[in-house]
Amino acid sequence: MVVDGVVIVDSTRASRVLETSHPPTYYVPPADVRTDLLSPGHGLSVCEWKGAATYHTLTVGSRRIEDVAWSYERPSPGFESIASCLAFYPGKVDEAWVGEERVVAQEGGFYGGWITSRVRGPFKGAPATRGW
Repeated sequence: MVVDGVVIVDSTRASRVLETSHPPTYYVPPADVRTDLLSPGHGLSVCEWKGAATYHTLTVGSRRIEDVAWSYERPSPGFESIASCLAFYPGKVDEAWVGEERVVAQEGGFYGGWITSRVRGPFKGAPATRGW
């Protein structure tokens, strides 16, 4: 993942999480993220499966991207493997990649799915699809 030419995430250890009507979301261990560029964000959300999310803001030089990522510090039972890992909105960064393929962001601003040629929709996110 790249912002203004700076590599923010470089990982081969991310966990791929699949949810109904969503493209995958990748949760990256903090050791594979430039956490020195992150600060607490302002977003608030609760996932019915994973629990309460904590949001993170990215600052690269003079560029600040609010709530670019989220994490579950104390996820619900069954999701312990993603505790403190960071998931990024691919539409808020300049480049997001899965292997050699550039990711297309899931439509809309609420969900953070990563669309590649290996996944097929329809996906939530477009107008009138949030309540499926």
